[in-house]
Amino acid sequence: MTGEKLTIAKSAARLFTEDLFQFDRLGVVSFAGDAQKNYPHLPIIMITALNDINMAVQAIKFGAYDYLTKPLEKDRLATVLRNAVSMRELQSKVSNLEEKLGSSELFTDIVGESEKMNEVFTLVNRVLETDVNVLLIGESGTGKELIAQAIHNGSSRQKGPFIAVNCSAITYELADSLFFGHKKGSFTGAIEDRVGFFEQADGGSIFLDEIGDMDLEIQSKILRILEERSVRRVGEKNEKKIDFRVIAATNHDLTESIKSKKFRRDLYFRLEEYPIYLPPLRKRPGDIALLAQHFLKEFCEANNMIKKEFASGVINKMMRHYWPGNIRELKNVVRRSAIRTEGPVITDVILSPLGGEMAVSQPESKRVPVLDDIERQAIKRAYHFTDRNAAEAAKLLGISRATMYRKLREIGDNQK
Repeated sequence: MTGEKLTIAKSAARLFTEDLFQFDRLGVVSFAGDAQKNYPHLPIIMITALNDINMAVQAIKFGAYDYLTKPLEKDRLATVLRNAVSMRELQSKVSNLEEKLGSSELFTDIVGESEKMNEVFTLVNRVLETDVNVLLIGESGTGKELIAQAIHNGSSRQKGPFIAVNCSAITYELADSLFFGHKKGSFTGAIEDRVGFFEQADGGSIFLDEIGDMDLEIQSKILRILEERSVRRVGEKNEKKIDFRVIAATNHDLTESIKSKKFRRDLYFRLEEYPIYLPPLRKRPGDIALLAQHFLKEFCEANNMIKKEFASGVINKMMRHYWPGNIRELKNVVRRSAIRTEGPVITDVILSPLGGEMAVSQPESKRVPVLDDIERQAIKRAYHFTDRNAAEAAKLLGISRATMYRKLREIGDNQK
């Protein structure tokens, strides 16, 4: 046995080797059951002078791995200990495999292998077994709703409803009716009873998307329902207790919104029990090729197109793009490219002018000797989004480190 196995085996023997002359039949069985509860990760081996087959069977039913009678044979004991430890290791491997398979199924719709996305997956896995409110923070198009759906699907509420609400589209006049519901005839136009979003989410999760765009007066209504966990439909007198989990999302820095009096501090602390930051696409360039190929395959199969692939130069071009629209923008670019390309190889893509290229790709004959505004902005953007790391910025721009330093000096302020 290895040192680790021997340590476990000795612990098992020390904890559970007992002279059971002092126990009656019921005592032996209850001892095995209690030991299993108190030490679930250790195999239990009952050692006794009592040679009672019925008692042995009962002890094993209550959690003992094996049952030995005195006098002990050393070879027999060593074999049982070795097998018990091997069994425990096998159970651990199976448990880990099931956990990994569960995570794989949970994140089926979320593509990413970068370090930053693996950090997100780890954070999500850790919060699944709890019921705390989650706040997803990230730019528009980073996949916040997919993560919210994954949190719901992996939680104990997975059999309950998942209600997604776009908070930025709700006006103050409609807020009460939409969030809390209304009774038929309670106001002009209320031609039937309506169940509000929170009541629809009873027993499940409610996803409050773009919570940072919500009107301050509506925020106060949301705060009340989060504190009281009850709703009263418009036109009704009685309140109804409901059970729900909140997953909120924003593309704003809510701490800045609080300072500017645009977001309630008390609501922020209700929502921010467990924050998860989703990185923008430019912060995870290693996932760009993976996502592009995934979206291309998905789109071609869904539209009965021939199998297509990207030329290497196209991937490089996409990896240099700023992607202001993040994953949503990349998905649109891939779809347009698949439609425009008749053959199996996509040799070019049309990127949004809003983001621009992270690297200037003008022909040499048209370049001017002095940095133009576009190049200057590209240098500054790359330097900013790599947290002022010149080496990483140079990689993003496709230039050497020496060239990057020279360009920064030409700009005149290498702290920008």
